[in-house]
Parts: sequence; structure tokens; C-alpha cells
Amino acid sequence: MKAAVYYETGSPDVFRYEDVPEPAVGGDEVLVRVEAVSVEGGDTLNRLGGAMRTVPHVVGYQCAGTVLAVGGQVKNFVVGQRAVTVGIDGSHAELRAVPEPFAWGIPDGLSTDEAACVPVPWGTADDCLFEFGHLSAGETVLVHAGAGGVGIAAIQLAKRAGARVLATASSDDKLARLKELGLDEGINYVRDDFVAESRRLTEGRGVDVIVDSVGGATLPAEHLDISTMRANNQTLSGYFLGVELLVSPRPHAMIARLLDDIARGELRVIIDQVFPLSDAAAAHAYIESRQSFGRVLLAP
Repeated sequence: MKAAVYYETGSPDVFRYEDVPEPAVGGDEVLVRVEAVSVEGGDTLNRLGGAMRTVPHVVGYQCAGTVLAVGGQVKNFVVGQRAVTVGIDGSHAELRAVPEPFAWGIPDGLSTDEAACVPVPWGTADDCLFEFGHLSAGETVLVHAGAGGVGIAAIQLAKRAGARVLATASSDDKLARLKELGLDEGINYVRDDFVAESRRLTEGRGVDVIVDSVGGATLPAEHLDISTMRANNQTLSGYFLGVELLVSPRPHAMIARLLDDIARGELRVIIDQVFPLSDAAAAHAYIESRQSFGRVLLAP
């Protein structure tokens, strides 16, 4: 099969478009012919300097397509069914095999391209807001990187839950587009200090929940004195969807519900551009340029 691979980590130009062995299908696995790859933030970080399980390495968390084969232990998928899959790597290729708990059937009414964008960012946003953030109607949430995959999902989910939604983005144009998705107040972090703006917009009170999928300068917690969090009963939680999927069936069911909600038109997936898989370098470079609004896809 063809795949976008690299032999060493680094800038987007490390990608090569080459033939690699097809994945074997284990007893509990689903093999999918990939039709849409959603390039996740973790994909760009892994390409930049992450671990390589193989050399050449096929990066990528998330993709969707049509089931070509199933292992003997698989119960809920059949050949010819559409599916979206998640794994620690392997999405940037023409074929992808994952264990059944890391695959979801695509409901009618949802395109394969849209489905490819759902599990990682939408599952992350939902858990950060509700399972870990305990967001309630009437509270205020601040979403960093509002124009990214997690951000666009979090804005819509928080608004649907009855929260007041603040978000940061790098331009006024992006913030204007986010208002169509439920954003109440936007903060241009290039021009304004998001801490001061959040205080101003909440009349000094501050927000109830912060969803930060960026880290770095937006999360100045390297020397956090946790005793300062006690007075307001504050918490700081790290989150990784992959761990949740490994330890509990709960997030799998939650993501299935989100796929259904999007298929019914209750929530919107935003796709910015589609690049050919052979041009993975350009797709990664485009994402890193911070020009994108929503998801960037690769098409094998």
C-alpha cells in the first residue's frame, strides 16, 4: 500500500510517499480502506519529534473509510460497512487496522469525510467539558484555540449545554466565524491578553472551566503552587482520550452518541481543506501556519 512516511522526525518536508507493507488483521481487529484522514494536532507533534514505532514510520491517529476485512473475534462490523478508526499511529496510509474498541460505525446521514473528524477532537472536547470539567448550564467556559478541532467542538458542546462561551483565536476573522457556531465572546490572543480579557468579560470573576488543547504559554503551570487553588476549590486535570478508551467503555459510547448527533445536524463538523495523501507535507505545513479553520484532511 501507499503511505506518507518518514525516516526521522522533523519539519513537514521529512515526509516521503512510498510503498509499505499492508497491515495484518488480528483476531479482534478491523481493516479499513482509508478514504479520509483527519490530521490531528498530535500528528504534527509526533512528526516534529515524537516516538517512532517503525522505520519508516506511518504517523496518524484518526481516519475513516470502508471495512475490507474483520478478525474472527469482531462482533459489530461487517465487510463493506463504513467505519472511523483511532490508533496511536498508522492513519496516513491507504489501509489501516485497529482493534474493534477503537472503531465506530458511521451512521447514515454522515459523510465519511465528516466522520473522519469526530472521535479524537469531539471526544476530547466532551470529556474535558463534562466528565472532567463538570461544566453546567449557566457557567462560563474559556476555550483556547477556538478555531481548531477541539475548540470548534468544545464551543458547540458548551453552548448546547447552556454555558456562556469565551474562546481565543489568532484573528478577528476566525472569531467572527466562531460566533456562527455558538461563541459568545471572542479574544484575539495576538492583540489582547486573554487573562485580562477573561477577567473583563466576567466582571472580574473569572471563568468556571478552561479547555486548553494548546499548552505552552497558555498554561503557565510549570511552577504552580497548588495551595493557591484550594480557596476556590479549583482543579487542574490532564487528559488523553487514548487512555480513557483503553480503561473504560464509557468514552466509546460517548463518541458513538456524538457521531449520531452530528449525523442529525445537531452539531457541525467544519472541514477547511482536503489534500492528497501524497502531499501530506503541504497539509502539515498548512496546519502549522495557523491558517486553517477546522479540520484538514488527507485523501488517499
